[in-house]
Amino acid sequence: MNAIRTRTRGALLAAWRGVVVSIASLFGSITLFVWAVLSIVFIPLGIGLVTTPYVLELVRKHANRRRLLAVTWCDVRIPVPYRPFPKDVRSGFTGQVERTTLLLKDPATWRDIQWLLVDMTAGYVVAVLAAGLMVYPLEGFVLAAGLWRVFTDDRYWYAFVPVDSQATGLAAAALGVVFFAIGLLVGQPLLRLHFVIARAMLAPTQEQELARRIDRLTETRHEAVDTAASELRRIERDLHDGAQARLVAMGMNLGTVEALIEKDPAQAKKLLAMARESSAEALTELRDLVRGIHPPVLAERGLGDAVKALALRLPFASEVRVELSGRADAAIESAAYFAVSETLTNAAKHSGADRVWVDIHHADAVLRVSVTDNGGGGAAVGSGSGLSGIERRLGTFDGIMAVSSPAGGPTMVTMEIPCELS
Repeated sequence: MNAIRTRTRGALLAAWRGVVVSIASLFGSITLFVWAVLSIVFIPLGIGLVTTPYVLELVRKHANRRRLLAVTWCDVRIPVPYRPFPKDVRSGFTGQVERTTLLLKDPATWRDIQWLLVDMTAGYVVAVLAAGLMVYPLEGFVLAAGLWRVFTDDRYWYAFVPVDSQATGLAAAALGVVFFAIGLLVGQPLLRLHFVIARAMLAPTQEQELARRIDRLTETRHEAVDTAASELRRIERDLHDGAQARLVAMGMNLGTVEALIEKDPAQAKKLLAMARESSAEALTELRDLVRGIHPPVLAERGLGDAVKALALRLPFASEVRVELSGRADAAIESAAYFAVSETLTNAAKHSGADRVWVDIHHADAVLRVSVTDNGGGGAAVGSGSGLSGIERRLGTFDGIMAVSSPAGGPTMVTMEIPCELS
């Protein structure tokens, strides 16, 4: 009984959603298709140079809205293939010409226009079927309830049943039950089919995916080189300003001790004590520097224990949950460790949180790490922010990061890196 109730609820919900997307397909897609074609046709007249960027932007918003409904309603993920605009696009009429050119050179633009044509035809039919199979039976029930009397002089057809008497009205109701049963079975699959059709048209082609992959690899390679150079400069600066300076001071003190050891033993002892303190401080700084390059606990005990050690040093309560059946490559472990370290540092400095939760697990060949704090929220990935650095670090390994941080909190940073465990 519960299964029937659940299926009925799902089919009715699919019918309502089918109504929504069918209206969007019929009116939105037809309107935007006509506007887009006319705008492109009028480019030689100059009018299209002004209107095309705005029309194609509406087309992209319409397509992105369908992408959102696809993943929200049917878990059908449709990647966004649009090329980003360069930052140096000018304003005014010249900028409109540049935008029009860039949009028309983007293969995703033409796939969007093709999708509009498919959406107003096949997409519309599938969506209407998902809704109609649940709505149309109501007409059969109403006819059986007495509406058939209105059509005694003029025969009315319900599907293939002519309705002109109570008997034929009951036959219409029986046929409505059949339609309703079919709707229960195929309503949700039909709605999903609508979004699958959209994915076939809107998702990037294999060539586009390959081009995006090459661009991404080029970008992450440059970022990795820049990050490595920046890290080397940091190490050099820390050595120069820290351990090296202390070792130089210690050498000078030892030289002075050598000169005073016979003339002023008391002063020599003081200088020896200072030299000993300098050596201890230099050793501590060297250990911290090595830990910053590659923590020994990460190399010896793996990502889980290294993150737990990080959490112990936080100024507030923390909870770390690790579910790993093995270890990832050393480079991936290092990237994940420093990403978590940077996230925890941001939480300690800026969030105002008093508790943080870290979850690390591996599933479907992806290492997933989430860091959640109960602070004030408002975190965002922006130019120059620590989160941007984390995103670049993960991008070197085709990793991604998502940040959810509404005003008032909580903040949740989710990181994923494709990898296998050994």
